[in-house]
Amino acid sequence: MATHKLLLLPGDGIGPEVMAEVKRLIDWIDAQGIARFTIENGLVGGAAYDADKLPITDATMAKADAADAIIFGAVGGPKWDSVPYEHRPEAGLLRLRKDLGLFANLRPAVCYPALAESSSLKREVVEGLDIMIVRELTGGVYFGEPKTITDLGNGQKRAVDTQVYDTYEIERIARVAFDLARKRQNKVTSMEKRNVMKSGVLWNEVVTQVHGREYKDVTLEHQLADSGGMNLVKWPKQFDVIVTDNLFGDMLSDIAAMLTGSLGMLPSASLGEVDAKTKKRKAMYEPVHGSAPDIAGKGMANPLAMIASFGMALRYSLEMGELADKVDQAIAAVLAKSLRTADIKSEGATVVSTSGMGEALLKELQALHA
Repeated sequence: MATHKLLLLPGDGIGPEVMAEVKRLIDWIDAQGIARFTIENGLVGGAAYDADKLPITDATMAKADAADAIIFGAVGGPKWDSVPYEHRPEAGLLRLRKDLGLFANLRPAVCYPALAESSSLKREVVEGLDIMIVRELTGGVYFGEPKTITDLGNGQKRAVDTQVYDTYEIERIARVAFDLARKRQNKVTSMEKRNVMKSGVLWNEVVTQVHGREYKDVTLEHQLADSGGMNLVKWPKQFDVIVTDNLFGDMLSDIAAMLTGSLGMLPSASLGEVDAKTKKRKAMYEPVHGSAPDIAGKGMANPLAMIASFGMALRYSLEMGELADKVDQAIAAVLAKSLRTADIKSEGATVVSTSGMGEALLKELQALHA
């Protein structure tokens, strides 16, 4: 039986609490003999800064480079608002993405039937929603240079951020989207702002070329990103796979997250290139929600996004797709029994703690595996 090497990076705020429920799941899988894991732990974000005055150390990065999958919690909080910009907690996350080449961010937005009423949209608009947003993660305006603030004198300053993409960056993220679509509903919607941005013109051109050369069997449509955001709220079920750049992907995926009722329900995967020799890829899995410092330590956090993120690791890194399906089914079963954490509570539901939700999910998974 293969042994999978995992690096757990709980981070800050509610990160350690939700990670504890993933650890409970990992221990059960190991005890059942379904798979074997070697677990390493590390500090990232504010926790790393408190210990080492860095948002992530070279030693932790070395562990990340050696791992089959990185399971990441959340970083940040007001405690670290005054630290130097280059040492802010989020810089640890950005370094992991950049140094490991995690260019493809996969953010599924699934509305479970039991949670349709939790969405701010009408039930018929969101019930059964199942879309995937593919966000380019290591290029664009977040990483482009120059990135400066210049003092112009007379009380005036000028800030510059640079939006930059090369052809190969667009090609590789487009391929990820098209490959995913072939396993889903066979439709990709590419979003950019070609009407006002040169990077959008190139994005549109390159995605169209990749489609014509390699994926003619997949339906491709283009939308301007602002129109796409409107349509996500108007009728989200028109989409299957959405591919877009770093900036627009950041915003559009948060819009999609709220369609489902709670950020606490949304997982994500960040994937690198497939190694030609090993056929493996660097990968990190994290919930979309933040560190939620206001509820940290209170046992109120929703662990389902963290658990679903581990489910994505089973699917995309550990070749355990059948178990990943069962994790998804267990999440749906728990919600169907009206068990809720505080963020998704509804009338008539039973509110449970972070650990209570984790325990309930494990019971459902055990029943599915029996």
